Amino acid sequence: MGVNMRIGLVGKPNVGKSTTFSALTETPVDIANYPFTTIDPNVGIAWLPLRENCACKILREKKEQQGRMPKVVSNDSRKGSICNPKSGSCRGYKRLVPVTLVDVAGLVPGAHEGRGRGNQFLSDLAQCDALIQVIDISGSTDIEGNPVGDGGSKPVEEYNFLKNEIDAWIVGIIQSNWSRGARRVQSEGEKALSKFLIEQLSGIGVTEYHVNAGILSVKEKHPDCGVPWSWGNDELMTMAAAIRSLLFPISVAGNKADKNKNSELELSSIVKSQGGKLILTSAEAELALRRASKSGLIELNPDTSDFSITNMGEKSLSRAQRDALANISQTLAGLPGGGLLGLLSSVVFDRLNRSVAYPVQDDSHWTDGEGNILPDAVLVSEGTTAKQLAYTVHSDLGDGFIRATDAKSGRVIGAEYQIQNGDVISIHAKK
Repeated sequence: MGVNMRIGLVGKPNVGKSTTFSALTETPVDIANYPFTTIDPNVGIAWLPLRENCACKILREKKEQQGRMPKVVSNDSRKGSICNPKSGSCRGYKRLVPVTLVDVAGLVPGAHEGRGRGNQFLSDLAQCDALIQVIDISGSTDIEGNPVGDGGSKPVEEYNFLKNEIDAWIVGIIQSNWSRGARRVQSEGEKALSKFLIEQLSGIGVTEYHVNAGILSVKEKHPDCGVPWSWGNDELMTMAAAIRSLLFPISVAGNKADKNKNSELELSSIVKSQGGKLILTSAEAELALRRASKSGLIELNPDTSDFSITNMGEKSLSRAQRDALANISQTLAGLPGGGLLGLLSSVVFDRLNRSVAYPVQDDSHWTDGEGNILPDAVLVSEGTTAKQLAYTVHSDLGDGFIRATDAKSGRVIGAEYQIQNGDVISIHAKK
């Protein structure tokens, strides 16, 4: 089952994007102290814990009440979970689901004009549903990504720089045929403006909703703007900013917070006013814990920086290594927000309003055709219908859709039923 969502990691060079990517995906990439370490985008999977218990907890409790399953024992390696995920895992009813991350090529001023890897950056960005901007919260790198020492630059400028580059890029696309669009509006009326903008910006996913919001923003911010064909750069930048805020929602990972976080309050307030979220972290510290976990030395809580040393770790880790891991955990615990996974969770569930659905074949046992319990956990957008969920599972199920069943209640639901968070759905289709 494919992943239908892409989150872009963006930011100027040398702020820790690649380290952040590795910490989230456990994928090794080139990490170096110079601009454009990332030339082509790295793509990987982050395993995101669902906020609610996996649906297998409900099923287990039901089976226990019916006397068909014993109570959870203390030495149960899965701590009660009984599902059989095709991807990810589930332990203690904490289900991990895949989210695609894209580590986009480093951004520098003038990217919208093709400077640096600008064209590649913006092309990759257009394929993303939301952005996480990695910012050097310590202020140790200038706007070009060159080291300047702690406090030598302003993180707020770094945040605004990304927005301005995207806005200028959108304006550039509009202006490439603006004279033709203006003539069209003159002859056909203002309704032609919306159609023109959709045509121009369809390649980056812009819809009527986005352009109407942009036009409204111009009229609110520039009440004396006059007719569209008289609009200049100020009006177009205003429109682009409104479109960008909807099309590419930006949240911020304040990296290197273990060195200096004096700029947190100002930046957090600005990001929040734009509908995003800021968390403070040290990507290097998070990566160190995840590598220790992947090596089997520690058992890491997916929601926090807490860990316990495994049997292998007890045999392999020296006292100095244990102390180092404990210090790393303590440092991260002092940075509120849940770290990188906490930020990713906020982007997916709060900003993009994703819900989880569990498609099954057997609505009585919550299994697929091979008897696997709740094999899939699918993240779906708000308003996704039962039929659209069927297409997510397989195109044949969508084409042959007859009806669906809410497995929790046993109620038959139709094609237009909108999926609710945590639904277990059995799909019936023509063969």
